[in-house]
Amino acid sequence: MTKSELVIKLAEKNKILTESETEIGINLLLQTIMKTLASNDRVEIRGFGSFGTLLRNSRNGRNPKSGEPVFVPSKKVPYFRVGKELRKRVDS
Repeated sequence: MTKSELVIKLAEKNKILTESETEIGINLLLQTIMKTLASNDRVEIRGFGSFGTLLRNSRNGRNPKSGEPVFVPSKKVPYFRVGKELRKRVDS
């Protein structure tokens, strides 16, 4: 499902909001999650899952095209951990 499909589905289910208002709400939610992760905090949505960041250490890698060794600096990467309720729904 794409973001635009999500906007349409939510707008159909909630007749009070227009598609543009629904899109504003979804964009606000996603921006808030991104800002929170950028500040090294964690976002938890009960029953759905949690978003966080992990620190990947620097390492020596290699260029897959040429085979040359390349230094890869340390970096923070986002991760998502599935919640218990979502895991049960997907599993059944």
